[in-house]
Amino acid sequence: MWLISMESRKLFNLLLVTIFLSCQTKVENKTQRINGFALGTSFSISYSAPQLSEIDLERKVDSIFGVLNQSLSTYITTSDISKINKGDSLQLVDSHFIKVYQKATEVWEATDGYFDPTVGALVNAYGFGPGKPLIQISQQQRDSILFFTGWDKTQLTEQYTIKKAHPQVYFDFNALAKGYVVDVIADFLRIKNVSSFLVEIGGEIVAQGNSPKSKGLWKVAIDDPQQGEERKLIQVLTLNNEALATSGNYRKYSVNDKTGERWVHSINPKTGEAIPSLVLSASVLAPDCITADAYATALMVMPFERSKALIQSHPELEAYWIVSDSLGGVKEVFSKGFLKE
Repeated sequence: MWLISMESRKLFNLLLVTIFLSCQTKVENKTQRINGFALGTSFSISYSAPQLSEIDLERKVDSIFGVLNQSLSTYITTSDISKINKGDSLQLVDSHFIKVYQKATEVWEATDGYFDPTVGALVNAYGFGPGKPLIQISQQQRDSILFFTGWDKTQLTEQYTIKKAHPQVYFDFNALAKGYVVDVIADFLRIKNVSSFLVEIGGEIVAQGNSPKSKGLWKVAIDDPQQGEERKLIQVLTLNNEALATSGNYRKYSVNDKTGERWVHSINPKTGEAIPSLVLSASVLAPDCITADAYATALMVMPFERSKALIQSHPELEAYWIVSDSLGGVKEVFSKGFLKE
């Protein structure tokens, strides 16, 4: 059930929904759909391919979930990553682990260490999670955990094992694994010559081709953080053969008594501190979902101006931030190419 914890570790309560989706297959417009609950979160896959039945796709998706759990789930005690976290230096990692490790290294380098999948021990120490108050830890506790935190303290060897500078270094790929699962399912659909599909797992999305219903590009929506009991949307996006991921938690925040600004807390992996941030959520468009997922997490941790500069320096990425303002409301900030309409 590792993706439940992924939600809390990423401070992720922002819901992304596909506008066209319903709970039943749309036979009249030739849209096929499966949905369900797996890996601790909801998923939906909409596609148009008469040669691929819902039953066949369900079986393959279940198989994918099982394989990736065995490789990457910290909540399965016998998984590869769990064995590595327990100190097994001889555990061979599979191709999935290698791809996620390499992407983590890439984003760690690009963000100057603000994205760091070894920060899990600090996340646990601060008690991040839905409905949980932030725990105050001492400088000594923080320094102790920080000593065993740092992506540069890990290495993928030529023998496909993981070398750690300290046995206590703890891996947690929750900040990008969900996006990777979306990519794996999307790749399977491409192999099956499915040209139009939308894959969504817990809000992380890959879209390709056109919606069979509208005959136009797939559309998704982002919830308004200021909505009450009645649901409101803040943005509607068109996805053109790309991925979208969002990180944030504007439903769990503190309020500055003096300014009225809302803030969330994010862990700075460089200092180990749980720092207040006015960035309530960050969404990233990218060519694939693992990249979007990782960068969306990084943008929640990085200083705001630095995160905007990062996106500007990567033409393959676009981003959208929801930021608390001094009046207690929110403002939207977009990179140049995020809105295409």
